[in-house]
Amino acid sequence: MAVEPLSQKDVEDRLKELPGWTTDGERITRRYSFDGHFQAAAMVIHIAQIQEELNHHSDLTLGYNTVGLAVNTHSVGGKITGLDVELARRVEAVAQGHGAH
Repeated sequence: MAVEPLSQKDVEDRLKELPGWTTDGERITRRYSFDGHFQAAAMVIHIAQIQEELNHHSDLTLGYNTVGLAVNTHSVGGKITGLDVELARRVEAVAQGHGAH
């Protein structure tokens, strides 16, 4: 898949469909909260599976009951691409099933 940087407007338009996702400089970010550590850890594993499927690995952090992501595409100079938005979309699709809020 060819990956090209998105314009700021394209990023903003695409994030309208992904509640909770924001831009932080040249990354899109999201933090999820959970009722406990096990739920958060299970979400990290699921995100890792999605990253492997896409061959696109973001910064991923695990706290006691939180999971954070910071996503950009290193191969295009750390810019935001459609691949980043696709990763966010797939993560968002499974978050509620893990009890994210």
